[in-house]
Amino acid sequence: MQAEKLVRMANQIATFFKAQGEAQAPAAIADHLMQFWEPRMRNGILAHVDQGGAGLDPLARQAVELLPREKKH
Repeated sequence: MQAEKLVRMANQIATFFKAQGEAQAPAAIADHLMQFWEPRMRNGILAHVDQGGAGLDPLARQAVELLPREKKH
């Protein structure tokens, strides 16, 4: 999936969870990404953050940084 689409989706999720406040929103967003995004999507957004994270809402970026990274063999 293209990074632009993942960024757009992550930002939409962040907008929804902003009402929870900056202290709680990143964890709620990360939880949503873990529950509803498949591993390829999570890996894609993690790779995007590794490349600078252009376009990501600050809360979405914080959430992505909370995601566990899969071990590579």
